[in-house]
Amino acid sequence: MAEQPEYLRIARELRAQIADGTYGVGDRLPTMPELAEAHSVSDTTIRHALALLRSEGLIETRTRAGSTVRDRPPVHRMPADRYRTKPGAQATAFTVDQGIGWSEYRLDKRFERVRADAELAALFEGEVGEPLLARHFVFYDNDRPTQMSTSYVRWSDVGGTPVADPINEPWPGGTRAQLAHIGIRVTRITESFTTGMPTEEEAATLRIGAAIPVLRFTRRHLADDGRVVEVAHPIVRRGDATVVEFAVDLDD
Repeated sequence: MAEQPEYLRIARELRAQIADGTYGVGDRLPTMPELAEAHSVSDTTIRHALALLRSEGLIETRTRAGSTVRDRPPVHRMPADRYRTKPGAQATAFTVDQGIGWSEYRLDKRFERVRADAELAALFEGEVGEPLLARHFVFYDNDRPTQMSTSYVRWSDVGGTPVADPINEPWPGGTRAQLAHIGIRVTRITESFTTGMPTEEEAATLRIGAAIPVLRFTRRHLADDGRVVEVAHPIVRRGDATVVEFAVDLDD
């Protein structure tokens, strides 16, 4: 086997020391000259090792403050029944996912009217060019950005209703409660999942390193008449802090 570059070896050792608590959250790592001397390598090698750890979200480096160990969010489980919120409850699927109360939940939002491209038309099982309302959200758990999404609803359904006014977000009960408010009964929700590395926008919004994978999923709300009435595409979460749970009931 080819000999491993020194910066990878050093990064692996520092990563292990962070994992075992040698360096805890908020602790400052040795300075670059100290690390270079301890490992008998150049400052450039140490710089590469620290850059790798930053890309993994393990440390942060500030000018004249050195490198410190970052806080890592707890892992959250997304149960299959998280959309079963009680009518009128101050909760959404996100607050259920996070296990937080309404006061701990904050939402950044931006609404705009768009027209369905070919991909959205296929997801809505509709026509290219159909008017939609795009709702761009960033979800916060106690001021930590945890999830981002763009949710589309048909303008023919929501135009002129409270659902189209961002002042009403966050809406207790989430999308299903919103649609029920305007007379649309949702009876089915589908989700499909993929993973990948974050885009620059995703990494910046979720405050994660470029080497941390993200979970992207597409959600669709279907009404009792079979129409697709909402498409969230994509919903994005950091992959190292999310577990998706499914339950399959089988007949004997």
